[in-house]
Amino acid sequence: MNIRQLLDDRLTTALHQLGAASSASAIVKPSARPEFGDYQANGVMAVAKQLQTNPRELASRLIAHVDLSDIADKLEVAGPGFINIHLNSQWLAQQLAQNTTEANPQPQTIVVDYSGPNLAKEMHVGHLRSTIIGDAVARVLAYQGHQVIRQNHVGDWGTQFGMLIAHMVSLQAHDNAWAMQLADLESFYREAKKRFDTEAGFADLARDYVVKLQSGDAACRQLWQQFIDISLNHCEALYKELGVQLTRADVKAESSYNDDLAAIVQNLKDQQLLVEDNGAQCVFLEAFKTKDGSITPIIVQKSDGGYLYATTDLAALRYRSQVLNADRVLYFTDARQALHFQQVFSLARQAGFVKPSLSLEHMPFGNMLGEDNKPFKTRSGGTVKLIDVLTEAKERVYKVVSEKNPDLAESERQQIANVVGVGAVKYADLSKNRVSDYIFNWDNMLSLEGNTAPYLQYAYARIQSIFRKAGDIDFANAAITLSENAERNLAIKLLQFTEAVDSVAKEGLPNHLSTYLYELAGNFMTFYEHCPILKENVAVPTRNSRLHLAQLTADTLKTGLNLLGIDVLDRM
Repeated sequence: MNIRQLLDDRLTTALHQLGAASSASAIVKPSARPEFGDYQANGVMAVAKQLQTNPRELASRLIAHVDLSDIADKLEVAGPGFINIHLNSQWLAQQLAQNTTEANPQPQTIVVDYSGPNLAKEMHVGHLRSTIIGDAVARVLAYQGHQVIRQNHVGDWGTQFGMLIAHMVSLQAHDNAWAMQLADLESFYREAKKRFDTEAGFADLARDYVVKLQSGDAACRQLWQQFIDISLNHCEALYKELGVQLTRADVKAESSYNDDLAAIVQNLKDQQLLVEDNGAQCVFLEAFKTKDGSITPIIVQKSDGGYLYATTDLAALRYRSQVLNADRVLYFTDARQALHFQQVFSLARQAGFVKPSLSLEHMPFGNMLGEDNKPFKTRSGGTVKLIDVLTEAKERVYKVVSEKNPDLAESERQQIANVVGVGAVKYADLSKNRVSDYIFNWDNMLSLEGNTAPYLQYAYARIQSIFRKAGDIDFANAAITLSENAERNLAIKLLQFTEAVDSVAKEGLPNHLSTYLYELAGNFMTFYEHCPILKENVAVPTRNSRLHLAQLTADTLKTGLNLLGIDVLDRM
């Protein structure tokens, strides 16, 4: 249940009945301070201005008109026209008792485009944000009942692959040395690039291979496919390590649209949208005219006949609209691509490549920075491999666990290191606003204090220890009573889970869920401090009610963290 939405719907309907415009909203939000109620309606002042009436008077009329007697104990006017809403504790307890995931009444087909590594290199930290943010949002949408189609739009086409194939061919002549070298894609790429830049004749050879590749030469395609398979194996190993729900079946590479690119260009030409500029085929959209009157063109075909990212993205959009029949398409990419997607979305609509109802949403994200506030690099200034970050995270956690719990079995230490280490790296990113840059800091992300994965995982494990201590007590169907403020505040926070999930689904911001989970853990700690559970003087009904609240908290923490792609542990 989404309590905020329920209250907003009822109060907004009542506002309309009092003469407010159809666009008016009650604007219900959780109260920042519990003493002012559980929720607050803030939309009356704007409506009063439209109706040219006193806002406090309108708020009083709204309270008298709306019927919230089944939900709230008290409604009161505050300040210039706010309405404070105090929910009924018995109603809250009833909602907790029957709080189950409801089927989405309006499921959509939603394409989520994320990760998208370039298969010429190993995945590095620059791929982390797209991969885990996209995965978290895809999980949330699937949880809501939508049909989620994951699309991993990998870069597997273009000039650099001619360079790599040329390098492979030359190494093949020396006892298949290329097979061993390909185990390290990064160094393989560097060697090929060095030859491309310095070795006489190699660049021309590489360009020849590009032509052969794009012309369908069988031998060239075979070498290319071998390289792609090795690269994808690297990616899949990383996805497994990260707990990311991407498979080979989700890969929709640039090359898969190759046969449609000429048709895209021809279609634009038929619609007289193309302009030749220095031999290239371009589209100039008036919507993107700058102050000086110039327009940054969308180049769909180079002067040499080659195609660009924009062409492939247009083909992908047409496929996702006309074949996949998507209702929404979400793109999780670097913020620097914002203009590119604005232009491509606009052109796709103008050209009729997508249906008018299709929602096209670019979900940009900022950069991962080092302590120097510059893009995160190795000490030597090189690219940081993603696998190296995950390995170090696990090693750091393993060291701490071994020092604090030397008697733990080796298998348990390894399990804790894997779950906590990977979870910490992911949560450090997911807990930040997607559009912001953030600083990578080991101490912060691995801390057991503050808004971190280890803190939330520990909160879950601590609740499990309560159940172990409780033994065989049967509390699964215990009636919930909310007599203490800490119990009541915990209940309200538990019931706000749907609000957090809905926000992630709507805005593509996983930090809304991580913030919620952090607040929930804090509410539980307060509840645990003020409301004894297993002490001898606690009455059985109260004890079982509190055990039930603890179970609901553990379940919510586990569900929420799993939606972020993070595992939990029963012991830490």
